Amino acid sequence: MPEIPVGAQIFDVVFHPTFATVYTGLLTGHVKAFNYDEQGSHELAFSVRPQKSSCRGLSLDGDGSHLYAVGKGKALHTIDTTTEAIDTRPAAHESTINRVKHLMPWLLSTGDDDGTVKLWDPRQRDSVRTYTQHFDYISDFLWLDGKRQLVSTSGDGTLSVVDVRSKKPEPVAYSEDQEDELLSIVSIKGGSKFVVGTQLGILSIFNRTSGWGDCVDRVPGHPLSVDALCNLPADLSNVDTASTILTGSSDGYVRAVQILPTKLLGVVADHGEWPIERIAIGERQRRWWVGSVGHEDVLRMTDLEGFFRDNEGCEADKGALGVDVSGGDDSDIEDDVQDENCQEPLNAVTSEEAVDGTSEESNSGSGDEQRDSDDDSSDEEPQPTTRKRKAEKGLPLTAIKKKKGKNSVAAESSFFDEL
Repeated sequence: MPEIPVGAQIFDVVFHPTFATVYTGLLTGHVKAFNYDEQGSHELAFSVRPQKSSCRGLSLDGDGSHLYAVGKGKALHTIDTTTEAIDTRPAAHESTINRVKHLMPWLLSTGDDDGTVKLWDPRQRDSVRTYTQHFDYISDFLWLDGKRQLVSTSGDGTLSVVDVRSKKPEPVAYSEDQEDELLSIVSIKGGSKFVVGTQLGILSIFNRTSGWGDCVDRVPGHPLSVDALCNLPADLSNVDTASTILTGSSDGYVRAVQILPTKLLGVVADHGEWPIERIAIGERQRRWWVGSVGHEDVLRMTDLEGFFRDNEGCEADKGALGVDVSGGDDSDIEDDVQDENCQEPLNAVTSEEAVDGTSEESNSGSGDEQRDSDDDSSDEEPQPTTRKRKAEKGLPLTAIKKKKGKNSVAAESSFFDEL
């Protein structure tokens, strides 16, 4: 697995839409770009430092000509990827900016640690709209292009939907409190369903036809928080890209998971004891690369098609690993499923037991430890922070069957553990 050393902890990673270039935002405030080839070899393209404090979020525009960077300095920076020129909007937010996302040619969004969401027109100096429906950090954005709607997930346990065409400063939809921090979101099934990663390791499924008020299914299994989610490219061969996603968890694994029906397809990357912060996918001459980052100073590059090719034979024998939510709320659950060739037998437990005891070891998606380690003025490389150990594997479990509630599914607690 190729690795790109960057010299400091990485907070975000994005790939150029047309060129074989990957961009990283670092704890030191640097933004470093690397060119890579089909073998995963790399070279530094440029390194700029728009701010001395940490760079927490990156986003590229549609053609990759401009890179937007945000972070602890509360400013919005626009970097010309060709000339390396930097345009800065100071004090864009009143608190640390956690996320940024390019939406349309003349519209992008930013979200800060206080839950404020702002829309920006790059041609103007001031924001065009401000939303304050959240009271905790903004963890992720999802853009629904056909609806011209922006979905925001937050550490306050809710998600909201705003229509960018509306002049009202209120969301058009707002979920109930999910009683867990919402850390990441992607769409599946052609945008009809949405998967939300949470602090307790549950994947919450929202259905557009059922509205945004509450999730319709919950898929347990990750032993720790699901901080990052990523869709697969649509033209990836021999894979159901409409329902397969990549998940990044605090236990250090990047997994390929199929949703509805739910299957674990395998571990794409292993970061050891380092939590996964971000996942992105880029292309080089029809070869897809997964870029994943943890709390270390290297960017890991994984051949995505090579992973599915190597796991194709194993997957044919494995089948569904104990969770099948294809029927929505009233789906049937297979309580006792054994994987004969790829994994040891799995024991069925309730969703509550699957997450029991994990919250104390979970790594918050808000980046609390990251904020504590930020340095606004020092140019020295930060020392690695001691991270929590992975959850112990192989603990004996007794199969327990329990009636499934409306918004939960029964699943094995060792759904992902053996990998």
